[in-house]
Amino acid sequence: MPEYKLTYFNVKGLGEGIRYLLAYSGKEFKDNRIDQSQWASLKGETPFGKVPVLEIDGKKYHQSTAILRYLAVEAGVSGSTPLENLHIDQIVGAAQDLITEVAGLWKQDESKKEDYKKKLINETVPYYFGKFEHVLKENKGFLANGKLSWADIFLVSYSETMATFLGIKDLHDKYPNFAALVHKIQSLPGIKEWIEKRPSSF
Repeated sequence: MPEYKLTYFNVKGLGEGIRYLLAYSGKEFKDNRIDQSQWASLKGETPFGKVPVLEIDGKKYHQSTAILRYLAVEAGVSGSTPLENLHIDQIVGAAQDLITEVAGLWKQDESKKEDYKKKLINETVPYYFGKFEHVLKENKGFLANGKLSWADIFLVSYSETMATFLGIKDLHDKYPNFAALVHKIQSLPGIKEWIEKRPSSF
């Protein structure tokens, strides 16, 4: 069996979906969590100067979406046809658009951060999660093709960081179909056990 090592910061962020998929597929992996002091010396050793990086038998791979797509095929949660993969990819793309907007908070001047955060909470997040809620309703409780896919795992894993980062405490109350999806994903074999044992992090 290949050896897996995931290098990422001690946060959920873009690494947690990878951890979810590794756990779901039953793969043992080294969860290499680094801090900012370590990052300066490690950055030059990564393929493109960014994390997460997944090592498979010592070979380094980067780009979270590429890693997730690979692991999804391994775990049997990718599409079975090109059209099914299109459905999955469009949801993942929309989720990444949301991530980009949320991450934009870090780039704001201090004087503009509060207004930007309010807009995220009151406009951006409701827009995207309103769309996701409708998709879930139309797809038997899943985000694509009426069945479990890595799009579900990706969005659920990222939502943890987003809700904490923005201080949103009523996400599940406002979006019951999404709340049901979270319960389904976090109850899956492997993922459930991972959540119970993972280190506490943002």
